[in-house]
Amino acid sequence: MRAGQTPFSPDLRVSFARGGFEVPLTGGRRPAVIRAMNVLRQYDEADVPAAWASMSSRLAPKGLLFEGTCDEIGRVASWIDVDTTGAPVRFTISLRLAELEHPSIVAERLPKALIHRNVPGERVHALLVELDREWERAAPLSTFGATQRFLAAASALRQQGWPVLGSRTRWRLGELTVPWSAVAPR
Repeated sequence: MRAGQTPFSPDLRVSFARGGFEVPLTGGRRPAVIRAMNVLRQYDEADVPAAWASMSSRLAPKGLLFEGTCDEIGRVASWIDVDTTGAPVRFTISLRLAELEHPSIVAERLPKALIHRNVPGERVHALLVELDREWERAAPLSTFGATQRFLAAASALRQQGWPVLGSRTRWRLGELTVPWSAVAPR
C-alpha cells in the first residue's frame, strides 16, 4: 500500500519473536505466521516434512509457515507456503529485478525440499528453464526496464499453461508463485 496505508486496523497487536521449532509464545498464543528463512539448509531433505509438521502444528487456525532460503541481503529468495497440517501449498520465487541476469539465479537459493531437485526431469527444473527462456524472449523489453521484461516472462509462462498465480501486481515486484503441485518432486 502507498503512503503507509495498510488494510489492517491501526490498533492490531503485532509482535515478533525468535524461537526454535517449538515457537514459544507467552500465554499459549499461537502465531498466525511463522517465517523460517535459511533454517533448514543444513538439514537432510528427508527431515524437512517433520520440521514442517513441527512448526506448522503450532500455528493458529488458517495460519501459514513460510519456509525457504534467501541470499544475505534478501535480493534472491524462494519459499514454500506450508499450511497448518504441514502440507506445502505454494512455491514462490522473489527476485530483485534491477541488474538481474537470469531468473534461474534463484536455483542456488531453493528451499531444502527443492534444491536437490533442480535437475532435468524434475518440475522445479522445468519451471526455471522455462522462466529463463521467456526472460530471454522478452529481452527487447529491457529497454523499458527489467520490470516490463519480467512481466512479459511471467505472462508468457501463464500462456504456456504454467499455473502462475497472482497478477501483474506481484510480478511487478519480481515475485512468481505457483501451486506446490506444479513443482513438487516426482
